[in-house]
Amino acid sequence: MPKIVRVDELTDTIIRIFVRHGVSPDNAAPVAETVAAAERDGAHSHGLLRLPGYIATLKSGWVDGQAVPVATDAAPGLVVTDAANGFAQPALRVSAPLLRDKARRQGIAAVTIHDSHHFAALWPDIEPFATDGFITLAVVNGRRRIVIWEGKQKILGTNPMGFACPRAGRLPLVWDQASSVMAQGEVLLASRRGSPLPEAVGLDADGNATNDPHAVLEGGSLLPFGGHKGSSIAFMIEILAGALAGGSFGFEDRSAAYPGAQTSKAGMVVILVDPLRVPGNRYFERIESLFAAIAESGVERLPADRRYAHRERTLREGISLSDHDLATLDALLA
Repeated sequence: MPKIVRVDELTDTIIRIFVRHGVSPDNAAPVAETVAAAERDGAHSHGLLRLPGYIATLKSGWVDGQAVPVATDAAPGLVVTDAANGFAQPALRVSAPLLRDKARRQGIAAVTIHDSHHFAALWPDIEPFATDGFITLAVVNGRRRIVIWEGKQKILGTNPMGFACPRAGRLPLVWDQASSVMAQGEVLLASRRGSPLPEAVGLDADGNATNDPHAVLEGGSLLPFGGHKGSSIAFMIEILAGALAGGSFGFEDRSAAYPGAQTSKAGMVVILVDPLRVPGNRYFERIESLFAAIAESGVERLPADRRYAHRERTLREGISLSDHDLATLDALLA
């Protein structure tokens, strides 16, 4: 029978699992909070579904659960952070105070994070910045999974991007999307459910179109959204998070040498803009006129609205864990 648990209970359980498998408490907390946030908000493709992958990666030695990230004040508007082969969330948490301070003082600031492993959704990383009043853009590259510009072999990661804008007296608008037609996590979820993929999502190992999620995951590749336009965005993210931040390029992935490794060892860039530092722009007034026009155009739901509604319900009623979820948590705690 399904079991109802509070968000904080699930978070504590995930922290215990990470610590049980060699992650320091300082690192375990931000990663566990990200996993629990996905379940809280109904983004199951990036929640507990990913937990066995985290643990398998830790067991493989590909990621260092004890890593101590170091944030450096590199320039007036730039923070450079070495994640030390650890998870990206602890590295971002270490960077955040200096990043916020720079953006407040100067109006804009960025952090580049290298030698990091990002295996989660991006919106939990950026929503707190938008809640604090910053327009926020984040990009992450990863191991190669997609073909671009009608190439024959996968070369880049799904290279997600996230954007958040603050609103006065309201929750921020936040979107988070992959450069592929479908995120890797959605393919994993379809594989677990035994569901076929939509058309034009992926290719098998021989380069043939397929709607079999197993074929995509086992040597196949994903297609970029919008054809050459999505390819260009994925390429841009590879430059920012790979070349600029110092992360590994997608084709440089070496995780195959660590059986069981599932995370990408790559780079991340987060840019903050303080709209209040732009003289006379009336940002918060102007943005609401934009949202009003969007609503009048017939749009009934904005990005993040579904997550926010699910969050409100979950915080009130709790998270429902299936028998499979409970068995997974018990096994990882054992």
